[in-house]
Amino acid sequence: MATYSDAELERLLTDLESDFVERKESAVDGKKIRRNICAFANDLPGNGRPGVVLVGVRDNGSCASLPIDDELLVRLSNIRGEGSILPLPSMTVQRRRLNECEVAVVTVEPSASPPVRYQGRVWVRVGPSVHEGSAEDERLLGERRRAADLPFDSRPADGMEIEDLDPDFLRSHYFPAAVATPVLESNQRTFEQQLRSLRLVHGGRPTWGATLAFGRDPQGPLPGAYVQFLRIDGTEITDSITQQKQLTGRLDDVIRRLNDLLDLSVSVRTKVAGTRREVQQPDYPVDALRQLVYNAVMHRSYEGTNTPIRVYWYSDRVEIANPGGLYGRMTSENFGKGDTDYRNPLLAEIMHSLGFAQRFGLGVPLARKLLAENGNPKPEFHFEPTRVVATVRAVP
Repeated sequence: MATYSDAELERLLTDLESDFVERKESAVDGKKIRRNICAFANDLPGNGRPGVVLVGVRDNGSCASLPIDDELLVRLSNIRGEGSILPLPSMTVQRRRLNECEVAVVTVEPSASPPVRYQGRVWVRVGPSVHEGSAEDERLLGERRRAADLPFDSRPADGMEIEDLDPDFLRSHYFPAAVATPVLESNQRTFEQQLRSLRLVHGGRPTWGATLAFGRDPQGPLPGAYVQFLRIDGTEITDSITQQKQLTGRLDDVIRRLNDLLDLSVSVRTKVAGTRREVQQPDYPVDALRQLVYNAVMHRSYEGTNTPIRVYWYSDRVEIANPGGLYGRMTSENFGKGDTDYRNPLLAEIMHSLGFAQRFGLGVPLARKLLAENGNPKPEFHFEPTRVVATVRAVP
């Protein structure tokens, strides 16, 4: 849970117009405190920041000299679990000293499941005051909840604007790939309407999938959305690194640059077949590696992690690791057998339209087939709760 520093709280203490703070001289009027907790949890303005109730200060921010004892802190803490505010608010209660004044600080996080109700009524904050929510307020909060229920790549990207996308690439590459030519030629929609029709915006903001695929700087809001490529001269991670690349940028740039690295890294040897015929055999079929990399990009977790996809090329094997374990109905038993489930369905659609996924669910089976035809051992897959690792061994 996010917390404010003493300096931040002291600024809020004296900011009489802020919609992030409510001041109470005492905890006698418990109903008003609960209404404020409910309103902060609803976060109608969509600030995405916690609100605070400061108990022990007057409306003008001066100290009310209220004893902040353990009994008061326990009484405030018990508000969370008493059941009068539902869904249960995420909140903390602390004793803090601000501007030489002892204060009880109730910090309330915005709810992931609005609307939140106190005794069956929705309360919202409009500027520095609290009101009972209107039908329109409830509708907006309900839409926000449904957006939170969407897959991560289909949710609106916090802090991003449509101007943060690359319109030239969208118009020249993605729209023609995703929309039939006659439809595109007769299309009279605005740019934003076109984005919305392809589910690239939600609630006026770009989705996370659109940010990854078409953002000017995807790694700004998603710092882990890149590929780390290492060539290692040996079989251990501690051996000498001969090449190191950090592939960042728009999704198609990352994948195309990685494809180039795979092409350059494959070694080809000449085998004699019979008395005269020579056969060129790569140590890895590059298309098999591509399928496994595409699978990692499509199915990795982009939420709550700064871990990149890792492609580590050892002298005897290639390891491809992506953050996020198996998703949905996928298990170690049905993995790679044609079944599939999507952590990032919008990203899968975008990759298909851009030509990086020809048929869904067949990437791993195709990689297995290509490896077998080339004489490589079967690929190995290691599943953990927080990552999947594919290991491909070189031709013996």
